[in-house]
Amino acid sequence: MSETKRKYFTCDFKAKVALEAVRGLKTVNEIGQDFGVHPTQVTLWKKELTDQASSVFDVKRGTKPVEPSTSPDRLYSEIGRLKMELDWLKKKSGISL
Repeated sequence: MSETKRKYFTCDFKAKVALEAVRGLKTVNEIGQDFGVHPTQVTLWKKELTDQASSVFDVKRGTKPVEPSTSPDRLYSEIGRLKMELDWLKKKSGISL
């Protein structure tokens, strides 16, 4: 048995190969040879790109929802708690500024 490691490709690499296949300037075999990928894999990535291309534009533009963890009340309470801890540590350590 051969001990070859499996190749893992990044999303950017897959997109680059798929876009090259969609352009149609080269054959699938040429693209596979240029990028070091099997032609069947190029075809699969091309199909996946064309099938999911419409989902890129599904997201509506507008204001992004605000995370509840960044609400001003929560941040002010966190500041207050940290200030109290700092005062307590200064008192216990004997440091006075």
